[in-house]
Amino acid sequence: MFSAPIPGQSLTSEPKNSPWENPPQISSPEDALMWHIDRLTKKDKVKAAITMLQLGIDVVTLTEGILRAAVAEGRHTIDISLIIAPIVHEFIKNIAEEANIDYEEGIDEEEVPQEDIDYAIQSRKASKILDDMEDKGEVDLSTLEEPTEETPEMPEETIEDKPMGLMSRRNM
Repeated sequence: MFSAPIPGQSLTSEPKNSPWENPPQISSPEDALMWHIDRLTKKDKVKAAITMLQLGIDVVTLTEGILRAAVAEGRHTIDISLIIAPIVHEFIKNIAEEANIDYEEGIDEEEVPQEDIDYAIQSRKASKILDDMEDKGEVDLSTLEEPTEETPEMPEETIEDKPMGLMSRRNM
């Protein structure tokens, strides 16, 4: 119960005590990628990766874990992890395919309902029309679908351009 750190305790410890608080050992994405690939081609690391995938860990989680461990060790920065993550992901997928094991990739491909897609399309068209109205003062409704029922025609009104702004004068 009392083993939690005291608020502000991290501010009293010696600076640069942790590996991630120091400059990274590898500063280029290419070098960091080669470091990870070299490690992942070692027999014990391949075996560990295959075991993790067989236990049900998905490829995305495994990739994130490998890259986070490297950041925590001070090997490279988080930014480099984000750059090289897709390549490490593909490399681990290739290891799993070569070992002929079933694995989860970890990328959710949720199906979006058609109503949501239609709503998003119509919403985008409506916002474009509103932007055109603000820019030009004209309305182009040709991009909208034609209504199924006939709508009565409205008489066109003429709109007078009135000066607006701080320096405009009122006509009395």
